[in-house]
Amino acid sequence: MHSFSSADIQEMDKIFRLNLINSCTGYKSANLLGTRSTRGNTNLAVFSSITHLGSNPAIIGFVLRPTTVPRDTYKNIKETGLFTVNHIHSEVVADAHHTSAKYPEEISEFDQTDFKPEYINEFYAPYVHGAKVRLGCQYLNEYEIKENDTLLIVSKIEAIHVSENILQEDGWLSLEAAQSVTINGLDGYASPKLIERFDYARPKT
Repeated sequence: MHSFSSADIQEMDKIFRLNLINSCTGYKSANLLGTRSTRGNTNLAVFSSITHLGSNPAIIGFVLRPTTVPRDTYKNIKETGLFTVNHIHSEVVADAHHTSAKYPEEISEFDQTDFKPEYINEFYAPYVHGAKVRLGCQYLNEYEIKENDTLLIVSKIEAIHVSENILQEDGWLSLEAAQSVTINGLDGYASPKLIERFDYARPKT
């Protein structure tokens, strides 16, 4: 077994440390965040930190890295209050990963990939055409994480759009049917396989 102390982690090569720490917590969600500035410039970026925060009200959160450098996603969300979350599926992982490249604000990742923007029910931010699970979200609040100068962005789910055969009768989404992928570390994409679904857990049952 390999073992690393806190001191070992601090002394690691930067890339080795990035890979280790980003993968040691397990698989992460894989989503594309779509935004549009008040000037109409669209932006698309891969995020692996989106997580469920509550179902009533329906809110999610994601972590934004330090804003000491330009963050078009953050800027657009602060301007308009709106963004979309689009599941990455197995057929588009290369283009999805490419959206992490640093382009100037005036260059849209939609134009640098095969992704196409789609606008549904006059929602201002662009969805990803062809994404099988899509959320329209509204910014609610942000919280500074002082330990590493990141931001936790809290947002409300305003709309959910799901392709056929994914939504089950009890409201559960079959992400395997959607071919939704997960992210392993910084640059690994994986296809999860359902093991089992269980009944709601109650004591002694």
